[in-house]
Amino acid sequence: MRAALPDPATSYQGPLYRALNPIWARDPLSGEGAKRHGGRFNAKGRAALYTAMTVMGAVAEANQIGRPFEPVTLVSYDADLANLFDATNPAHLTAHGIKAADLAADDWRLQMLAHGSSTAQDISETLIAAGYTGLIAPSYAKGGPPNARNLVLWHWPNLKLIDTEHRLQ
Repeated sequence: MRAALPDPATSYQGPLYRALNPIWARDPLSGEGAKRHGGRFNAKGRAALYTAMTVMGAVAEANQIGRPFEPVTLVSYDADLANLFDATNPAHLTAHGIKAADLAADDWRLQMLAHGSSTAQDISETLIAAGYTGLIAPSYAKGGPPNARNLVLWHWPNLKLIDTEHRLQ
């Protein structure tokens, strides 16, 4: 049984975008890449979809490791999501005892290698256990658009891939 959602939970309706590795183009709703490798807001073994609220935000997020830009497949979704934690709101962070610096830490990969998970991944697991389906977060991509926002999803039952011409099937 899930714990009752503590305030504040928020919702989001609208478009989301994702620039994903072409390996996953045939299954853009799987979250499998994040599950295999882990990400800032998901430990290895937990599927997640890393989406952005703008096209340019998705492109900026695609290649952050400091190497030349690699090919991506850009997809869009129609979202109707509830039970999201808004990490862009300082009051929401304070209500959960979360420090913005812990979410923004550039060394999350090193933490994961050294300890099996990072502080941001541990915070995410706590939010998941509390019943949150995803996290609205600022973009931490260097060179990304100012004020860019991402939506990381751990559960996405009301997310629809926009592919009316069935190009990805």
